[in-house]
Amino acid sequence: MLDSLETGFAQDGAARDNCLPLLWGRETELTISAVQALDPFLKGGQPRTYRSGFLPQPVVRFTGQRDATGHLKDGFLTSFVNISRVQRIGSLEEYGAILDGWLTVLSRLGFHARHLSIKGKLTPWRRRQVEGITLRFRHLDRTLGDIVLLWNTEHPDRMAADLGSGLERLAWARAQEPWHQLIYGSFAMAAPPTTLDAIRTATLLLGHGITPDARGAGGITRRVIGGIDPDAARLGVGALVRKMYGYWSLFSILHAPWPEIARAIEEEIGP
Repeated sequence: MLDSLETGFAQDGAARDNCLPLLWGRETELTISAVQALDPFLKGGQPRTYRSGFLPQPVVRFTGQRDATGHLKDGFLTSFVNISRVQRIGSLEEYGAILDGWLTVLSRLGFHARHLSIKGKLTPWRRRQVEGITLRFRHLDRTLGDIVLLWNTEHPDRMAADLGSGLERLAWARAQEPWHQLIYGSFAMAAPPTTLDAIRTATLLLGHGITPDARGAGGITRRVIGGIDPDAARLGVGALVRKMYGYWSLFSILHAPWPEIARAIEEEIGP
């Protein structure tokens, strides 16, 4: 699916760019969305962006919807790949063309146009120095993502487009498999969902050199590892870390080898 997305976006004029660093340290400790690549242009008044084009961006968020027991609902993860197209634009026509190109990409992935719907409000929202209009797209009964028209409040001609979805969510909608089976494969029933999600996220964080600490980004890593059930990890976390390591390595180079990541998690959990 990643290869198909890269090819489809490239054919529509959006070549793949390198991922943003996971450690952000500006308005957020971690990268939470590929739209942060537009910050210099939309917020800083500079004629540049950090990245442009197709970004399969690993992100960490704690805003996923949860059920009555506190577990993440199907379709949500603490760490996932934000499939995005981010770029400066010069007109509303370009925004419409990006949406049209996305529908073509989805069609090539197997999402028929008659099963897609797009909804949103034309009333702009505002967050500090940026305003925007958001349109959300769905396939049958599942929300896949959104496309946002953005502009600087004081300079409305400074416009950009942010098209976003989730790689895992796209795969889920296409495969129609049970969510946990799709994400964790043979490990889906090996531990509680919270533990699986925590090991997945800790592998990403530690792989990017964000080690446990009392505060800052390191505090996030400590918080994530704290969600691992010690009893479920009694025999070690190496097998799942190795699987997750292979997944995250599809998007960027990880700084630490997987055995070191497994060791760091197990030491943080304690005896």
